[in-house]
Amino acid sequence: MNKKIEFLKIVPLRGPNIWTYRPVLEAWVDIGDLEDSPSNTIPGFYERLSSWLPSLIEHRCGVGERGGFLLRVREGTWPGHILEHVTLELQNLAGMQSGFGKARSTSVRGVYKVVVRSRHEEVSRDCLHAARDLVMAAIEDRPFDIPATVARLRDLADSLCLGPSTACIVDAASDRRIPSIRLTEGNLVQLGYGARSRRIWTAETDQTSAIAESISSDKDLTKDLLQACGVPVPEGRIVESPEDAWEAAEEIGVPVVVKPRDGNHGRGVSTELMTREEIAAAYKLALDEGSDVLVERFVRGNEHRLLVVGGRLAAAARGESASVTGDSRSTIIELIDTQINTDPRRGTTEDYPLNLVRVDEDPAVRLEITRQGFTPDAIPPLGVEVMIQRNGNVAFDVTDLVHPDVAATVCLAARIVGLDIAGVDLVAEDISRPLDEQRGAIVEVNAGPGLLMHLKPASGEPRPIGRAIVDSLFPEGENGRIPVVGITGTNGTNLVARLVAHLLHLSGKRVSLACSDGLYHDQRLVENGNRATWAAARKILLNRVAEAAVFENGSDMILSEGLAYDRCQVGVVTNIDPTLHFGKYYIETPDQVFNVLRTQVDVVLPDGVAVLNGNDTMVAEMAPLCDGEVIFFGANPDVPAITEHLTQGKRAVLVRDGFVTLATGNEEVQLVETSGIMLAEAGAAGLQIEHVLAAAGSAWALGLPLELIRAGIETFSAD
Repeated sequence: MNKKIEFLKIVPLRGPNIWTYRPVLEAWVDIGDLEDSPSNTIPGFYERLSSWLPSLIEHRCGVGERGGFLLRVREGTWPGHILEHVTLELQNLAGMQSGFGKARSTSVRGVYKVVVRSRHEEVSRDCLHAARDLVMAAIEDRPFDIPATVARLRDLADSLCLGPSTACIVDAASDRRIPSIRLTEGNLVQLGYGARSRRIWTAETDQTSAIAESISSDKDLTKDLLQACGVPVPEGRIVESPEDAWEAAEEIGVPVVVKPRDGNHGRGVSTELMTREEIAAAYKLALDEGSDVLVERFVRGNEHRLLVVGGRLAAAARGESASVTGDSRSTIIELIDTQINTDPRRGTTEDYPLNLVRVDEDPAVRLEITRQGFTPDAIPPLGVEVMIQRNGNVAFDVTDLVHPDVAATVCLAARIVGLDIAGVDLVAEDISRPLDEQRGAIVEVNAGPGLLMHLKPASGEPRPIGRAIVDSLFPEGENGRIPVVGITGTNGTNLVARLVAHLLHLSGKRVSLACSDGLYHDQRLVENGNRATWAAARKILLNRVAEAAVFENGSDMILSEGLAYDRCQVGVVTNIDPTLHFGKYYIETPDQVFNVLRTQVDVVLPDGVAVLNGNDTMVAEMAPLCDGEVIFFGANPDVPAITEHLTQGKRAVLVRDGFVTLATGNEEVQLVETSGIMLAEAGAAGLQIEHVLAAAGSAWALGLPLELIRAGIETFSAD
């Protein structure tokens, strides 16, 4: 018996595909003799699977209700279907939420296509392989270490997927229908396409000035600039030694703060220092974190972090101190573990708004304990309170409490430094009162601020900071898109793509073209050979010079890679000859071919246009699938699809009385005489005319002037 699950091929579809708009992994799976062993025939399989992954109860499956999938397992379903759901659940448990999956049989007995949503290809592959091992263990009644598997997958997802700060911006862009492209394995992401794209790197953008970032990293320079503009800052200066630090403290008056001049994230900062010994120890701590050391007046109150985006206050959070109380039995380290680190909001990953306090990893904590006359191993008397952190995690939302004057002050501070996104640290006893009433002050202005405190506060309401950043990059009405034209079909796609690119070029746009002849930028051949590929199309979308893009998309590309873009302004289907698409990727019926090529129509934007061959019955049937408008084209204007379309007052491009004609309902405009078209002289004139009609329809859909379309068609040569 050949009872096994074997992967014949795993196909990453990195863009819209025959299954969904999103990237997926498509696994070709051979289940062998398990085709004769549905789940209800395997003793104990249901019990093992449901106990190992109890969260599968949430999978509704085709039943449409909670527990639907497990019901299918109990009643009997096949390993391909089970593999789909187990893979999805392992992705969910790894922190990579996935809900879409399919399992479909092929014409080969025992061979299935198993499809799962893939937010990161490598993580999804690992989940797929782990799911296969888990399902086989459940079939063969072998043990399987679920906790270790999930922990490994979670670590992999944490290391490879976007961080939460970047992800919140990308998600906000997606909500506004702005496309995104990850540029590196890190957090560098492009939002939008071509010349209208912007780039982000966590909380920095392509508007973040390098000069402003350098200013913000120099705390002394930042303070001088803020003070010159009337922004309240603590008095202080740079010091060169522990002795100089004590002299500065005497000049300012204790208590003081000692911190690195060019530090960040609060590292090396010691506050409320009173004695020479404390200041000397703090000097060494600050010097370890930066090149120079600052001594400043201690500002009484709580530390606050205010996030400024595009000149407006987007969020505010407050820090809180952390202390322990002695019980006459436990050491300070033990008290930290029992009284502070047991808080369920504390942890080591970004899922937790508060950090664990580790004495051995934080010199500032050791210094704070030492200042109070203790060591970490000391046992405080009963009832004695020991301060551990004077300003712990700044993670308590206070956005709604910020006084308008305070908001205006921090926005001014960000503008003075020159940052489009800034984390402004200030100290105040009451954030709801003006700073001058309480001698509050701004102590730092940070570039690339952390966002997690505002996304997952320890208390209070999460703030939509991702949306604030996206709105600052793309004002209302902008979506980061350039005109994208995608062309698919059986014949003529190359010619239509080149003619459309020619017409767009004549309109004055810098046009990029990826087709089976090569990759072109602004009429310049950049790469020769077949470039009707996902990789070539992606290069165009990354090109910040491209003002319009044209892509030739063959059925093989759609099946093997998916489309490179999420949506398009114009989608063209030239024609369909199903038999010419048979034989690859288990595509063997006209309906399957239809489902492949309709992908181009599925991605047309709601304000976009599908340009479809009304003389081809299969293509014409795609019209209802389009979210936007449909323009039919056809050399024969009398077919039912076109006549009914025009009766409804819609648009079509056709041949009438020897002219390429643009028709809207009963109104017709003669564009160009067919006898004057150079392409028609190159043989197969009827077919070439259809391709001209498709290109003319695309240009019309893009709003190009009719005179330009006419001139472009008359002068374009196939060679």
